[in-house]
Amino acid sequence: MRICVILEGCYPYVTGGVSTWMHQYIQAMPQHEFVVWTVAANASMKGQFKYTLPENVVEVHEVFLDDALKLTRKAKKFRFSEKQIETLHEFINCKNPDWEALFKMYADDCIDPLSFLMSRDFLDILTDICEKEYTYTAFSDFFHTIRSMFLPVLYILHTQVPKADIYHSIATGYSGILARLGSYKYNVPYMITEHGIYTREREEEIIRAGWVIPAFKKFWVRFFYMLSEGAYEKATMITSLYDGARSKQIDMGADPDKCVYIGNGIHYDRFSSIPLKPLNGYLDIGAVLRIAPIKDVKTMIYAFASVRERVSNARLFIAGPEDDVAYAKECYELVEHLGVEEVHFIGSVDVTQKLADFDFTVLSSISEGMPLSVLESFAAERPCVTTDVGNCKELLSKVAPDDDFGSAGFCVPPMDTEELANAMTNLCLQPEKRLQMGVAGKKRVEKYYRHETMIQKYQEVYDEVFRRWQE
Repeated sequence: MRICVILEGCYPYVTGGVSTWMHQYIQAMPQHEFVVWTVAANASMKGQFKYTLPENVVEVHEVFLDDALKLTRKAKKFRFSEKQIETLHEFINCKNPDWEALFKMYADDCIDPLSFLMSRDFLDILTDICEKEYTYTAFSDFFHTIRSMFLPVLYILHTQVPKADIYHSIATGYSGILARLGSYKYNVPYMITEHGIYTREREEEIIRAGWVIPAFKKFWVRFFYMLSEGAYEKATMITSLYDGARSKQIDMGADPDKCVYIGNGIHYDRFSSIPLKPLNGYLDIGAVLRIAPIKDVKTMIYAFASVRERVSNARLFIAGPEDDVAYAKECYELVEHLGVEEVHFIGSVDVTQKLADFDFTVLSSISEGMPLSVLESFAAERPCVTTDVGNCKELLSKVAPDDDFGSAGFCVPPMDTEELANAMTNLCLQPEKRLQMGVAGKKRVEKYYRHETMIQKYQEVYDEVFRRWQE
């Protein structure tokens, strides 16, 4: 089988998290050919792979959103029909556009993406929306916002579509629309897998973003909801990582009959043999994550500064790439400002080796699905302190009715510096409880979160997708 996996902003350009999951996923299915179709922000990333691609990756197709800015308008103008204008109005107003009609225009008929965005028709649609919803907003701001919002989408609809037997998008958003486009183009099924709920994550980012004009934040949120609804609408199946995420997908418009959840899985044996850290006079806390706003590293640093006031021999090691260089710089400056010399940024590491140096781990994210770093920490018999996001609370306490292993750490509200500091301090000062929680986590992963079990479930989903498609 030829599977086209579609990814946005991660594999193979970024390490950790979804990228690690995807790499191991492809390796675990050597009987299939994989086409990797990537969507990334900047063309400067072209070919800058952080992974040696597995042998069963037969093609890589790279799409860069900033390439849309290099487009020039073709001399030939296109006259849109009344039906097409109606579709484009729904599209620009982030309602419920006919995606097949958009595919027909931009993928089949190869309409120049700029033909519409520089047309009188586009101006008329903008004027209508602005008069109804943005009466007191400068039209020039509205014009440039909407144009920058929709140009990348029209551009990706215009891109070459690799051929496959099934399209499998690892998110909604741009990649979800590409999966639907591939299905339309070659009359084959597509499915969606979400690790985090893409639209909710974009919504959180937009609310905090300084680059979005406040008056247009709701419109940006509507835009991403429209993309997700478009991806959900014709998908044959939609998977998530846990039941709570499945419920969110359904709340956002996904068909309940299409939605299933498949928990993450890790290579348990790689981590289960890692020995406990020998006594060395320090209490060493590890944080394995990307340095990015969504991981809320700043709250972790503030919390650790408080821990140091109570636990003089505590140290914090932050392991992971600088996913956001500007944010990483702010984190370094915060450490210097607080004077906590015991915070160490150690970059990307081999987690199977570095976990041996930690007494326990911490994760301070404001959004997660089912974090691999927590499962890996558990398999290595290290308890965790996490924020109450995604599936973290269940992972720490009870994931199934027959789960009687007990607590594997502490779960605190996101962005709560005091509670995070208290939980970290408790694990530092209670060695017996720390060991007990570590054993609970290890047993939980051994029973419920093995990689081979996860792969088997995805194989079964592929079979079900084809069965439903044929029906």
